[in-house]
Amino acid sequence: LLGVEDSNTVPILRDVAKLSDESDAVFYFPGCGSERLYSQIGLATMAMLYHAGAQTVLPPGYLCCGYPQTAGGEEAKGQEISTDNQVLFHRIANTLNYMDIKTVLVSCGTCMDQLLHYQFQKIFPGCRLLDIHEYLAEKGFSLDDNQQAGTYIYHDPCHTPMKTQQPINVAKSLLGDNVILSDRCCGESGTLAVSRPDISTQLRYRKLEELNKNIDTVSGNGETKLVTSCPACQQGLNRYRGDTGMTAEYIVVELCKKTLGDNWQKQFIENVTKGGIENVLL
Repeated sequence: LLGVEDSNTVPILRDVAKLSDESDAVFYFPGCGSERLYSQIGLATMAMLYHAGAQTVLPPGYLCCGYPQTAGGEEAKGQEISTDNQVLFHRIANTLNYMDIKTVLVSCGTCMDQLLHYQFQKIFPGCRLLDIHEYLAEKGFSLDDNQQAGTYIYHDPCHTPMKTQQPINVAKSLLGDNVILSDRCCGESGTLAVSRPDISTQLRYRKLEELNKNIDTVSGNGETKLVTSCPACQQGLNRYRGDTGMTAEYIVVELCKKTLGDNWQKQFIENVTKGGIENVLL
């Protein structure tokens, strides 16, 4: 997204026409999975926040939370990244001290697990750390009967980002009641599929059994879509396409498509680049 990549400025996205004294100010941490692996996740999150009338503060440049390094045995490097990020976020909070940021948002459960150690209460006093799907459900977003795709199979990640409500209830709140939960690990498990493909493959055999059972359960109920809320799981679930015929999608991306239309990416970029981005010098 043009205008938000500069490491020396803090981008603030907002629809000026929807601004009011009641507008939320949120800080969104996209993370590697929602920026680099599946950039449409981060874009859909920003588009829905823009649509909701929120003021969305983004970190300058591209940042990793530090979890992959720690999980890969590079604990010192992971701690260094985490510490550097926290120092940077304190600088952002001081620069934007006129904004009342009460919600820090993520779109990845692994980032959520790492950011829980960031002591955000000391950075943005009184704030909470929340997943984008829980936030949108809280704001009352939901597909109506005409927008629903039929039946959704929801894969809840091992690192679920949803901490305040049951994830299946959040999925149903956003997508409708025709959502069933698919059990078992997808086998991707972050970098497990790369570091230990022998173990990952065994997990995938069991997950495929589960997916086939899910498909049998919902067969005959119209279109079926597979959705999740973890970038690594989306990658892992797409390994089953040849067997299931389903392409995994993110809940917030599905919500974005159905709410804003199939052309949502182009339309959002056009709208936000016409005065919807304020860059504050850090």
